[in-house]
Amino acid sequence: MTFTTGSRDSAWGALSRAAPLAESLTTIAQGAAAPGSRLAKLRAQVPKPGQASFFFYDAHFKSDAVKVLPGEYYVDNQDLLIMTTLGSCIAACLWDRSARVGGMNHFMLPDGVGDSGRYGSFAMELLINEMLKRGASRSGMEAKVFGGGQVVSGMTTMNVGERNTTFVLEYLKTERIPVLSKDVLDIYPRKVCFLPASGKAMVKRLAPTNTEALLVQDRMATERAVKSSSAGGSVDLF
Repeated sequence: MTFTTGSRDSAWGALSRAAPLAESLTTIAQGAAAPGSRLAKLRAQVPKPGQASFFFYDAHFKSDAVKVLPGEYYVDNQDLLIMTTLGSCIAACLWDRSARVGGMNHFMLPDGVGDSGRYGSFAMELLINEMLKRGASRSGMEAKVFGGGQVVSGMTTMNVGERNTTFVLEYLKTERIPVLSKDVLDIYPRKVCFLPASGKAMVKRLAPTNTEALLVQDRMATERAVKSSSAGGSVDLF
C-alpha cells in the first residue's frame, strides 16, 4: 500500500492511483495481545469521553495502531499509528514539534446541538484541549487536514463535505494554527494515517466504488444536515 506523505518543508506530491475501498474498509480483527505488551496496556486503559479505543496491530506498517471512528479523537506522543477512513467527514491532524505530541479527530458535520465529537466545533475543542494537557501549546501547533469528499453521487444540495472543509479551515485560521498540508474535497474517499511522535501524515485516495460503509456514514451526515436546515426555529444550525 503506497501513501503520499507531507512535511513542513516540502509540498505534497501527487497521490497514488486510487485503490479499491475494500482495502481499507476490511474489518480489522483486534486479535490477542501479549500480556504486558504496549498493545495490551493500551487496550486496558479506560478511554476518556470521545477518545478512540479500538487498538490493533497493523501488519502493513508493522506497528501498534488505533482506529479513530466518527466522533472520536486520539492524542499521543508514542510511535504508534493513528488511522481513519473518510468520506465527506474531516480529519484534522495536529502536531506540536516542540512537545512532539500529536493527535487526530474525525467529525461528520461542522456544528450541532450538544457536546459531541461528531460536530466540528466540539471535535476541535476535544483535540486541542487534549493536546494542551499533553504539553503542547497553541502557538506551537500545526495542522494537516483531510476529507470532505463528495462520495455520495447526487447529494450535492447540502454540500456536507464542502461545509466541513470550509469550517475546519476557517476554524484553524481563527485559532492561528497554520495548515501545512491538506487533501480535501473532490469525489474520493480517503484513508489517512498519522504518526503523533513525528507529525508525519499519510493519505491514500480510494476508488469511489463499493463504498457501502462510507455511504451509510455520509447519508447519516446529510440527513442530519437536512433536518437541521428544515426544522423551523431549530438551533441545530451549521
